[in-house]
Amino acid sequence: MEEREAAFLAPAACLSINTRGRSRPEVECPIRMAFQRDRDRIIHCKSFRRLKHKTQVFLAPAGDHYRTRLTHVLEVSQIARTIAVSLRLNGHLTEAIALGHDLGHTPFGHAGETVLRDLHPGGFSHYEQSLRVVELLEQKGAGLNLTHEVKDGIARHSKGKQEILPKDTSQLPSTLEGRVVRIADIIAYINHDLDDALRAGILTRDQFPQEIMQRIGRTHSERINTMVTDVIVTSIDNEGGEKLSMTAEMRDIITELRTFLFEKVYETSRVHNDFLKAMKVITELYGYFMENDLGWEQVITYDENVPRHRKVCDFIAGMTDRFALDLYTELFLPKPWAVY
Repeated sequence: MEEREAAFLAPAACLSINTRGRSRPEVECPIRMAFQRDRDRIIHCKSFRRLKHKTQVFLAPAGDHYRTRLTHVLEVSQIARTIAVSLRLNGHLTEAIALGHDLGHTPFGHAGETVLRDLHPGGFSHYEQSLRVVELLEQKGAGLNLTHEVKDGIARHSKGKQEILPKDTSQLPSTLEGRVVRIADIIAYINHDLDDALRAGILTRDQFPQEIMQRIGRTHSERINTMVTDVIVTSIDNEGGEKLSMTAEMRDIITELRTFLFEKVYETSRVHNDFLKAMKVITELYGYFMENDLGWEQVITYDENVPRHRKVCDFIAGMTDRFALDLYTELFLPKPWAVY
Protein backbone atom coordinates (compact mmCIF):
# COMPACT_ATOMS: atom_id res chain seq x y z
CA MET A 1 0.00 0.00 0.00
CA GLU A 2 2.86 2.39 0.77
CA GLU A 3 4.41 1.57 -2.60
CA ARG A 4 1.11 2.29 -4.36
CA GLU A 5 0.89 5.62 -2.54
CA ALA A 6 4.36 6.60 -3.72
CA ALA A 7 3.54 5.62 -7.30
CA PHE A 8 0.16 7.34 -7.51
CA LEU A 9 0.08 10.40 -5.24
CA ALA A 10 1.23 13.83 -6.43
CA PRO A 11 4.79 14.98 -5.66
CA ALA A 12 3.42 17.50 -3.14
CA ALA A 13 1.42 14.87 -1.24
CA CYS A 14 2.53 13.70 2.20
CA LEU A 15 3.32 9.99 1.95
CA SER A 16 2.54 7.77 4.91
CA ILE A 17 6.05 6.33 4.79
CA ASN A 18 7.52 9.84 5.15
CA THR A 19 5.70 10.73 8.36
CA ARG A 20 7.81 12.47 11.00
CA GLY A 21 6.49 9.85 13.38
CA ARG A 22 4.86 9.78 16.80
CA SER A 23 5.91 11.18 20.17
CA ARG A 24 6.20 7.62 21.46
CA PRO A 25 7.62 5.10 18.95
CA GLU A 26 5.47 2.03 18.44
CA VAL A 27 5.38 -1.05 16.25
CA GLU A 28 3.67 -0.28 12.95
CA CYS A 29 0.51 -2.14 11.94
CA PRO A 30 1.04 -4.77 9.22
CA ILE A 31 -2.27 -3.81 7.56
CA ARG A 32 -2.96 -0.11 8.06
CA MET A 33 -0.66 2.74 7.15
CA ALA A 34 0.23 5.39 9.74
CA PHE A 35 -2.46 7.94 8.88
CA GLN A 36 -5.13 5.25 8.62
CA ARG A 37 -4.37 4.27 12.20
CA ASP A 38 -4.68 7.90 13.29
CA ARG A 39 -8.08 8.20 11.64
CA ASP A 40 -9.27 5.02 13.35
CA ARG A 41 -8.00 6.14 16.76
CA ILE A 42 -9.88 9.42 16.44
CA ILE A 43 -13.14 7.75 15.38
CA HIS A 44 -12.99 5.31 18.30
CA CYS A 45 -12.09 7.83 21.03
CA LYS A 46 -14.59 9.16 23.57
CA SER A 47 -14.04 12.80 22.64
CA PHE A 48 -15.20 12.05 19.09
CA ARG A 49 -18.40 10.39 20.31
CA ARG A 50 -19.22 13.37 22.52
CA LEU A 51 -19.28 15.67 19.49
CA LYS A 52 -22.78 14.39 18.69
CA HIS A 53 -24.13 16.38 21.64
CA LYS A 54 -22.09 19.57 21.18
CA THR A 55 -23.47 22.73 19.59
CA GLN A 56 -22.58 23.86 16.10
CA VAL A 57 -24.68 27.07 16.04
CA PHE A 58 -28.00 26.31 17.73
CA LEU A 59 -27.64 25.37 21.39
CA ALA A 60 -28.67 21.84 22.39
CA PRO A 61 -30.94 21.64 19.30
CA ALA A 62 -34.11 19.60 19.74
CA GLY A 63 -34.73 19.22 16.01
CA ASP A 64 -33.43 16.07 14.38
CA HIS A 65 -31.93 17.78 11.35
CA TYR A 66 -29.81 20.59 12.83
CA ARG A 67 -26.07 20.18 12.58
CA THR A 68 -24.07 19.24 15.64
CA ARG A 69 -20.32 19.38 16.02
CA LEU A 70 -20.18 15.72 14.96
CA THR A 71 -22.10 16.16 11.72
CA HIS A 72 -19.96 19.24 11.03
CA VAL A 73 -16.70 17.28 11.16
CA LEU A 74 -18.21 14.56 8.97
CA GLU A 75 -19.18 17.15 6.36
CA VAL A 76 -15.71 18.72 6.56
CA SER A 77 -14.18 15.26 6.11
CA GLN A 78 -16.27 14.54 3.01
CA ILE A 79 -15.49 17.91 1.39
CA ALA A 80 -11.80 17.70 2.28
CA ARG A 81 -11.43 14.17 0.97
CA THR A 82 -13.08 15.11 -2.34
CA ILE A 83 -10.58 17.93 -2.83
CA ALA A 84 -7.60 15.86 -1.69
CA VAL A 85 -8.36 12.85 -3.88
CA SER A 86 -8.93 15.09 -6.92
CA LEU A 87 -5.51 16.68 -6.38
CA ARG A 88 -3.90 13.26 -5.71
CA LEU A 89 -3.09 14.19 -2.12
CA ASN A 90 -3.15 11.76 0.81
CA GLY A 91 -6.81 11.04 1.54
CA HIS A 92 -6.08 9.15 4.77
CA LEU A 93 -4.11 12.05 6.24
CA THR A 94 -6.75 14.55 5.12
CA GLU A 95 -9.54 12.52 6.67
CA ALA A 96 -7.71 12.07 9.99
CA ILE A 97 -7.12 15.82 10.34
CA ALA A 98 -10.71 16.63 9.39
CA LEU A 99 -12.23 14.17 11.86
CA GLY A 100 -9.99 15.36 14.69
CA HIS A 101 -9.95 19.09 14.12
CA ASP A 102 -12.78 19.96 16.56
CA LEU A 103 -12.21 17.42 19.35
CA GLY A 104 -11.44 20.25 21.78
CA HIS A 105 -14.57 22.26 21.15
CA THR A 106 -16.52 23.29 24.24
CA PRO A 107 -20.19 22.77 25.04
CA PHE A 108 -22.40 25.52 23.54
CA GLY A 109 -19.99 26.16 20.68
CA HIS A 110 -18.17 29.47 20.56
CA ALA A 111 -20.13 30.77 23.58
CA GLY A 112 -18.36 28.19 25.75
CA GLU A 113 -15.03 28.97 24.11
CA THR A 114 -15.44 32.69 24.84
CA VAL A 115 -16.13 32.07 28.55
CA LEU A 116 -13.21 29.69 29.04
CA ARG A 117 -10.91 32.14 27.24
CA ASP A 118 -11.83 34.74 29.86
CA LEU A 119 -11.89 32.48 32.93
CA HIS A 120 -8.83 30.32 32.41
CA PRO A 121 -5.61 32.20 33.27
CA GLY A 122 -3.85 30.66 30.26
CA GLY A 123 -6.64 31.62 27.89
CA PHE A 124 -8.41 29.08 25.70
CA SER A 125 -8.80 28.19 22.04
CA HIS A 126 -10.59 25.14 20.70
CA TYR A 127 -7.79 24.20 18.30
CA GLU A 128 -5.18 24.20 21.08
CA GLN A 129 -7.58 22.18 23.21
CA SER A 130 -8.06 19.71 20.34
CA LEU A 131 -4.32 19.16 20.33
CA ARG A 132 -4.37 18.75 24.11
CA VAL A 133 -7.11 16.14 23.78
CA VAL A 134 -5.13 13.93 21.40
CA GLU A 135 -1.81 14.43 23.20
CA LEU A 136 -2.93 14.10 26.83
CA LEU A 137 -6.60 13.98 27.77
CA GLU A 138 -7.66 10.84 25.91
CA GLN A 139 -6.82 7.45 27.43
CA LYS A 140 -6.56 8.99 30.93
CA GLY A 141 -3.35 10.84 30.24
CA ALA A 142 -1.79 8.67 27.55
CA GLY A 143 -3.31 10.50 24.60
CA LEU A 144 -3.78 8.94 21.17
CA ASN A 145 -0.12 9.17 20.15
CA LEU A 146 -0.96 10.51 16.68
CA THR A 147 1.56 11.32 13.99
CA HIS A 148 3.15 14.76 13.77
CA GLU A 149 1.34 15.61 10.52
CA VAL A 150 -2.13 14.96 11.91
CA LYS A 151 -1.44 16.98 15.06
CA ASP A 152 -0.01 19.82 12.97
CA GLY A 153 -3.17 19.92 10.83
CA ILE A 154 -5.41 19.92 13.91
CA ALA A 155 -3.44 22.68 15.64
CA ARG A 156 -3.44 25.04 12.65
CA HIS A 157 -6.82 24.51 10.99
CA SER A 158 -8.55 27.51 12.49
CA LYS A 159 -9.05 30.83 10.68
CA GLY A 160 -11.44 32.90 12.78
CA LYS A 161 -12.02 35.98 10.64
CA GLN A 162 -8.56 35.79 9.08
CA GLU A 163 -7.77 35.11 5.44
CA ILE A 164 -8.61 31.64 4.17
CA LEU A 165 -5.24 31.18 2.46
CA PRO A 166 -2.89 33.90 3.77
CA LYS A 167 0.33 34.72 1.94
CA ASP A 168 2.24 34.11 5.17
CA THR A 169 2.37 30.31 5.06
CA SER A 170 3.70 30.13 8.64
CA GLN A 171 0.06 30.45 9.72
CA LEU A 172 -0.89 27.37 7.71
CA PRO A 173 -0.51 23.64 8.34
CA SER A 174 2.78 22.28 7.04
CA THR A 175 1.10 19.77 4.70
CA LEU A 176 -1.18 20.46 1.75
CA GLU A 177 -3.60 17.96 3.27
CA GLY A 178 -3.89 20.11 6.39
CA ARG A 179 -4.51 23.18 4.23
CA VAL A 180 -7.25 21.33 2.39
CA VAL A 181 -9.01 20.76 5.72
CA ARG A 182 -8.70 24.48 6.53
CA ILE A 183 -10.55 25.32 3.29
CA ALA A 184 -13.07 22.48 3.68
CA ASP A 185 -13.92 23.69 7.19
CA ILE A 186 -15.13 27.08 6.00
CA ILE A 187 -16.88 25.66 2.91
CA ALA A 188 -18.77 23.29 5.19
CA TYR A 189 -19.83 25.72 7.88
CA ILE A 190 -20.90 28.68 5.75
CA ASN A 191 -23.13 26.37 3.75
CA HIS A 192 -24.63 24.26 6.53
CA ASP A 193 -25.13 27.30 8.76
CA LEU A 194 -27.14 28.95 5.98
CA ASP A 195 -29.15 25.75 5.72
CA ASP A 196 -29.77 25.53 9.48
CA ALA A 197 -30.66 29.23 9.75
CA LEU A 198 -33.24 28.68 7.02
CA ARG A 199 -34.62 25.65 8.85
CA ALA A 200 -34.80 27.61 12.13
CA GLY A 201 -36.70 30.47 10.52
CA ILE A 202 -33.94 32.99 11.25
CA LEU A 203 -33.49 33.57 7.52
CA THR A 204 -35.72 33.23 4.48
CA ARG A 205 -34.43 32.46 1.02
CA ASP A 206 -35.27 36.02 -0.01
CA GLN A 207 -32.77 37.30 2.56
CA PHE A 208 -29.87 35.33 1.07
CA PRO A 209 -27.46 37.54 -0.94
CA GLN A 210 -29.14 37.08 -4.32
CA GLU A 211 -26.18 37.95 -6.54
CA ILE A 212 -24.05 35.38 -4.74
CA MET A 213 -26.77 32.73 -4.93
CA GLN A 214 -27.09 33.35 -8.65
CA ARG A 215 -23.35 32.84 -9.05
CA ILE A 216 -22.83 29.73 -6.90
CA GLY A 217 -26.22 28.02 -6.75
CA ARG A 218 -29.65 28.12 -5.18
CA THR A 219 -29.38 24.85 -3.26
CA HIS A 220 -27.04 23.62 -0.55
CA SER A 221 -25.48 20.96 -2.79
CA GLU A 222 -25.03 23.34 -5.73
CA ARG A 223 -23.17 25.86 -3.57
CA ILE A 224 -20.80 23.28 -2.11
CA ASN A 225 -20.15 21.76 -5.54
CA THR A 226 -19.35 25.18 -7.01
CA MET A 227 -16.89 26.05 -4.24
CA VAL A 228 -15.17 22.65 -4.24
CA THR A 229 -14.84 22.65 -8.02
CA ASP A 230 -13.35 26.16 -7.92
CA VAL A 231 -10.64 25.04 -5.47
CA ILE A 232 -9.76 21.92 -7.45
CA VAL A 233 -9.71 23.48 -10.92
CA THR A 234 -7.91 26.66 -9.82
CA SER A 235 -5.27 24.70 -7.90
CA ILE A 236 -4.56 22.52 -10.95
CA ASP A 237 -4.64 25.37 -13.47
CA ASN A 238 -2.48 27.80 -11.46
CA GLU A 239 -0.03 25.60 -9.64
CA GLY A 240 -0.39 22.15 -11.15
CA GLY A 241 -1.77 20.98 -7.82
CA GLU A 242 1.44 21.91 -5.99
CA LYS A 243 -0.28 24.71 -4.09
CA LEU A 244 -3.88 25.28 -3.02
CA SER A 245 -5.68 28.24 -4.49
CA MET A 246 -9.08 29.54 -5.51
CA THR A 247 -10.25 32.29 -7.80
CA ALA A 248 -10.32 35.81 -6.42
CA GLU A 249 -14.06 35.89 -7.08
CA MET A 250 -14.68 32.76 -4.98
CA ARG A 251 -12.48 34.04 -2.17
CA ASP A 252 -14.54 37.25 -2.11
CA ILE A 253 -17.80 35.29 -2.17
CA ILE A 254 -16.77 33.13 0.78
CA THR A 255 -15.61 36.19 2.74
CA GLU A 256 -18.90 37.98 2.02
CA LEU A 257 -20.96 34.97 3.06
CA ARG A 258 -19.01 34.65 6.30
CA THR A 259 -19.68 38.34 7.07
CA PHE A 260 -23.35 37.86 6.18
CA LEU A 261 -23.66 34.95 8.64
CA PHE A 262 -22.09 36.93 11.48
CA GLU A 263 -24.48 39.83 10.92
CA LYS A 264 -27.67 37.92 10.16
CA VAL A 265 -27.29 34.71 12.18
CA TYR A 266 -24.52 34.46 14.78
CA GLU A 267 -25.04 37.94 16.25
CA THR A 268 -28.83 38.12 16.04
CA SER A 269 -30.73 38.44 19.31
CA ARG A 270 -32.34 35.01 18.97
CA VAL A 271 -28.98 33.24 18.81
CA HIS A 272 -27.04 35.70 20.96
CA ASN A 273 -29.53 35.56 23.87
CA ASP A 274 -29.10 31.80 24.05
CA PHE A 275 -25.34 32.31 24.00
CA LEU A 276 -25.60 34.64 27.01
CA LYS A 277 -27.52 31.97 28.94
CA ALA A 278 -24.97 29.33 27.97
CA MET A 279 -22.14 31.60 29.10
CA LYS A 280 -23.81 31.92 32.51
CA VAL A 281 -24.00 28.12 32.81
CA ILE A 282 -20.29 27.70 32.00
CA THR A 283 -19.27 30.55 34.32
CA GLU A 284 -21.13 29.13 37.32
CA LEU A 285 -19.91 25.58 36.72
CA TYR A 286 -16.35 26.85 36.47
CA GLY A 287 -16.69 28.75 39.76
CA TYR A 288 -18.22 25.73 41.49
CA PHE A 289 -15.44 23.35 40.52
CA MET A 290 -12.77 25.85 41.49
CA GLU A 291 -14.15 25.53 45.02
CA ASN A 292 -15.30 21.90 45.15
CA ASP A 293 -13.49 18.63 44.44
CA LEU A 294 -14.65 16.62 41.49
CA GLY A 295 -12.63 13.48 41.90
CA TRP A 296 -10.20 14.24 39.08
CA GLU A 297 -8.94 10.68 38.90
CA GLN A 298 -12.29 9.73 37.35
CA VAL A 299 -11.52 11.95 34.38
CA ILE A 300 -7.77 11.85 33.84
CA THR A 301 -4.61 10.97 35.74
CA TYR A 302 -2.95 14.37 36.15
CA ASP A 303 0.57 15.18 37.19
CA GLU A 304 0.50 16.54 40.75
CA ASN A 305 1.82 19.92 39.57
CA VAL A 306 -1.09 20.63 37.21
CA PRO A 307 -2.98 23.68 38.60
CA ARG A 308 -6.66 23.45 39.48
CA HIS A 309 -7.62 26.01 36.83
CA ARG A 310 -6.22 23.71 34.13
CA LYS A 311 -8.14 20.69 35.44
CA VAL A 312 -11.41 22.61 35.65
CA CYS A 313 -10.91 24.01 32.15
CA ASP A 314 -10.26 20.53 30.72
CA PHE A 315 -13.30 19.07 32.48
CA ILE A 316 -15.71 21.75 31.29
CA ALA A 317 -14.31 21.86 27.75
CA GLY A 318 -15.01 18.13 27.42
CA MET A 319 -18.66 18.40 28.45
CA THR A 320 -21.53 18.02 26.02
CA ASP A 321 -24.35 20.57 26.00
CA ARG A 322 -26.78 18.26 27.75
CA PHE A 323 -24.25 17.10 30.36
CA ALA A 324 -23.49 20.74 31.24
CA LEU A 325 -27.20 21.59 31.49
CA ASP A 326 -28.00 18.48 33.57
CA LEU A 327 -25.07 19.17 35.89
CA TYR A 328 -26.08 22.81 36.26
CA THR A 329 -29.62 21.72 37.14
CA GLU A 330 -28.33 19.24 39.70
CA LEU A 331 -25.94 21.70 41.36
CA PHE A 332 -27.84 24.98 41.30
CA LEU A 333 -31.60 24.42 40.91
CA PRO A 334 -33.78 23.27 43.83
CA LYS A 335 -35.44 19.88 43.68
CA PRO A 336 -39.10 19.48 44.62
CA TRP A 337 -39.77 17.58 47.84
CA ALA A 338 -42.02 14.55 47.56
CA VAL A 339 -44.72 14.68 50.27
CA TYR A 340 -46.90 11.64 50.83
